[in-house]
Amino acid sequence: MTMEENLVTRFGPLMPLAGLATVLDRSPEAVRMFLRSNSDLAQYINKSKLKVGRRLYFRTSEVAYVLSGAQK
Repeated sequence: MTMEENLVTRFGPLMPLAGLATVLDRSPEAVRMFLRSNSDLAQYINKSKLKVGRRLYFRTSEVAYVLSGAQK
């Protein structure tokens, strides 16, 4: 099972911020601070960001792609 398949079965097509924090083994507040940083990884993950109302989601397939080491 690939990372993408694993994350999609666990979180569905959209991963909440808390889910991203779980995957990165960080607290949600630490993930928020990381996403505000200027690092390459934060920029790639921010490209997959989707806001629904006040909630923040990330496209699971794109997060898996970035975390697997491939870069766009």
